Amino acid sequence: RAVSKRSSTMNWKVTLPCTRNEAEALHNDDEWLAALDPMPTIVADEVEAFNDDKWRLEAYFNEKPNAQVISAIQIRLPSAADAKAVVEKLPDADWVVMSQQGLQPVHAGRFYVHTMANKGTVPYGATPFQIEASRAFGTGGHETTSGCLDMLDRMKRAGKRFDLIADIGTGTGLLAFAAHALWPKAYLTASDIDPVSIDVTGANAEVNNVPCGVAQGQLALCVAAGTAHDLITARAPYDLVIANILAGPLIELAPSLSAILREGGSLILAGLLNTQAEAVTRAYRLHGFRLQKRKDMGDWPCLWLVKRRSYGWKRPLRASGRTSQPPGDFGTW
Repeated sequence: RAVSKRSSTMNWKVTLPCTRNEAEALHNDDEWLAALDPMPTIVADEVEAFNDDKWRLEAYFNEKPNAQVISAIQIRLPSAADAKAVVEKLPDADWVVMSQQGLQPVHAGRFYVHTMANKGTVPYGATPFQIEASRAFGTGGHETTSGCLDMLDRMKRAGKRFDLIADIGTGTGLLAFAAHALWPKAYLTASDIDPVSIDVTGANAEVNNVPCGVAQGQLALCVAAGTAHDLITARAPYDLVIANILAGPLIELAPSLSAILREGGSLILAGLLNTQAEAVTRAYRLHGFRLQKRKDMGDWPCLWLVKRRSYGWKRPLRASGRTSQPPGDFGTW
């Protein structure tokens, strides 16, 4: 979900279909909004999970927009060229806050993830994180993210300790923040193929008091396709690597993720469907991994893999592989 805040008391709403790329383009270049009178608040979110062509844009206004304003928005949505805009009169309410309240808090393992608008009462003993709806994926609401949170919690309860951790495809930074909370003295690295995600992660880190930097106990950030970044490879080998991406990129990244993980190290994989789990697991078996644990959240499994120890000739630690995941396809999706 993407939100552009302009004003909070909105009495009119215009709804149009759009694609994910079109919604993100509005946020990358939103100066045109200032020229609109009345100026709207734009909210865009997915209609169908994992279908970038099925998104919906909602424009909220504090007075009824005229045809010229609606046309100015629609012209920026090529996929909606032939669509009829739905114009609705709304009762008095703070619709921006209400749109945020649609994202319910998530309690996964020891973690409690909420927005500013829906914090509610933090459960006793839970570690809270405030993650607002944004242009990056990973508010905890999707089963892929909550499954990873639960798996991290299980690792900690099992007595696992990690000193070097990487979150490849960090999105909002949530999983990296959870790892920091569990192993606060670790060196942490978080990367994403999309620069916006790294900006979002940096902002979320400040909100959640997660220190950024390259020292022990800090979170180092970088924009990278897969593992192709000097910061990532220079810190290898890692004890724990987290990759909540998509099945296709996960399979492509098997050699690269194996190369940056030490023998005996743990790998969390998510972002795949039940029907894709065997193909993903098979790809990592070929690089010396065994399945330690699997946790299914609906149709979305989270895999905990362990890299087997090898004997004889030492395999290289530095990764050279890249992913064909296209720019703009956010890593933690």
